[in-house]
Amino acid sequence: MGISFKEVDHTFRGIKKHEVFTALENISLDINEKNEFIAIVGKTGSGKSTLLKHMNGLQLPTKGNVCVFDSILTPNPRKNPKLKKVRKRVGYVFQFPEYQLFEETVLKDIMFAPINFGMKREEAKAKAIEVAKKLKIEALLDKSPFNLSGGQMRKVAIAGILAYDPDILLLDEPTRGLDPLGAKEIMELFYDIHKETGKTIIIITHDMNLVYQYATRVVVLNNGILKYDGSKEELFKSNIYKDNYLSKPEVLELIDYLNGKLKLNISYDTYTLEDLLKKLEDIKVGDSNE
Repeated sequence: MGISFKEVDHTFRGIKKHEVFTALENISLDINEKNEFIAIVGKTGSGKSTLLKHMNGLQLPTKGNVCVFDSILTPNPRKNPKLKKVRKRVGYVFQFPEYQLFEETVLKDIMFAPINFGMKREEAKAKAIEVAKKLKIEALLDKSPFNLSGGQMRKVAIAGILAYDPDILLLDEPTRGLDPLGAKEIMELFYDIHKETGKTIIIITHDMNLVYQYATRVVVLNNGILKYDGSKEELFKSNIYKDNYLSKPEVLELIDYLNGKLKLNISYDTYTLEDLLKKLEDIKVGDSNE
């Protein structure tokens, strides 16, 4: 097991005296070390980012425990293992990862985390260059990260995480603020990493189109409570998505319309508009041969 939550609560104090808010309530959740692409979804304020931060020790439970590989994180900081060990195995890409940049060149910024986790400088440099090529930012290595576009800064920050090769990747709204092409590039990058290496990837997003295209499993939170944990197909076949303020993916809206108006029988194992067009072409060819 990669990450396991056992009856986890997380509360925090408000501004007023005795004011307490619950961010997570009685969360029990198991995540495999390999071969999962999980989307965590829910309305704003539902506890998504808080849940994600517990997965590499950025926040600790108020009650219960989180087991990250062989490290158990508890409400008592004195009993917790060194968090550096946890964070080396579970990489976290923040919602605005460009805020993490601080070195004078892109190359040094990408090298920072690998060196911090014990990699030798020359090895870290080679790894940084390798990752930069994969992200198509090798031409930026000698530039200042503060002279880049927003999309370029996002890629540099992501490269810094990929360079030390964590076992599990946590992504908090990785496409937020990117144009459609940039968002597609980022998602295809992580999906390729997932398929090539088997790494488990966990993503927070409000975009149900991305959820339906890439996720193999969906976790739904509402007011800090786990409401659903299962397949994307079953989620959108039921009313659970409506009950938890989620929208239906565009491709499913079209499928519902076509099935209703034209009496077609297109199944929900159709994950993109491109997939839908292919199925419609097959239906048209089938009709013409009758």
